[in-house]
Amino acid sequence: MEEGFRLFPVQASTFAVKVDQLYWFLIGVTVFFGGLIAILVIGFAIRYRRRPGHVAEQPGHGVESTLLELFWTAVPLVLVIVMFVWASKLFLDQSIPPIGAEEVYAVGKQWMWKIQHPNGRREINELHVPVGRPVKVTLSSQDVIHSFFIPAFRIKQDAVPGRYTTMWFEPTKPGEYHLFCAEYCGTDHSHMIGRVVVMEDVDYQNWLGGYTAETPVEAGQKLFVEYDCASCHESGRRQRCPMLGGLYGTEILLNNGQHVLFDEAYIREKLLYPNAKIPAGFPPIMPTFRGQLTEEQIIALIAYIKSLSPNPKISERKQQ
Repeated sequence: MEEGFRLFPVQASTFAVKVDQLYWFLIGVTVFFGGLIAILVIGFAIRYRRRPGHVAEQPGHGVESTLLELFWTAVPLVLVIVMFVWASKLFLDQSIPPIGAEEVYAVGKQWMWKIQHPNGRREINELHVPVGRPVKVTLSSQDVIHSFFIPAFRIKQDAVPGRYTTMWFEPTKPGEYHLFCAEYCGTDHSHMIGRVVVMEDVDYQNWLGGYTAETPVEAGQKLFVEYDCASCHESGRRQRCPMLGGLYGTEILLNNGQHVLFDEAYIREKLLYPNAKIPAGFPPIMPTFRGQLTEEQIIALIAYIKSLSPNPKISERKQQ
């Protein structure tokens, strides 16, 4: 991270080059037209300035040119369309993580980032990732709005209380890079600084494999049993809520006729506000867990629900 003075951060992700190209294009267009207008203003001011003994000419009718009007209308239009299409494509590329990306959960809290890997390894204000592989980060906030910002990767995503947001990146250079909170979040906002450590794949696997604590799936399974979720979600005569096996990533029908995606955001909302979106054919009997579950516990429950097969033997898990 100690690179001395640099006008721009190092380019260390697949997005960095693309973002910088768009940025320099915008700067070039701005400088060109800003300079052109400045030159014309100064030139006209000098040429048509009021001089002693010079009688000002009476204004006459200007020369109309349809081609000229079309030209100065078409050129800005084309440039704006190019900017819009270019930026939109880049935005969409950054918004949709590729299938098979390494998943990481990050929770913002005044004034730190709490990060957890799929195998259960936890970090505070540090994120270890492999080089050359896409990494998907699911963000949430425990208190106020934070913003996960890695300048060298040219990515930034807000972590908003009460919802999940995602971002992804693919590092291209091993090394250590700054991690900031880019949203003012309180008195110690300036101290919310961390680092991203990009490692070769072998080193990353060794670092990741050296951790033996329970995974989020295992922690979520314990919570699932502790709060007796199986009593309503198991099949058979006792079933009063939807079966959860294989439901993640699909669309479900609500009692108001709408369809919603069964994803992290929906699961979190059901845990905290169970009567907000009720599945069709089931009564609104689910209790709220607001104030009972921390963000880390919610993430663990989501990880467990995502891991359920289409035909989970929930009753067997409950007895274990």
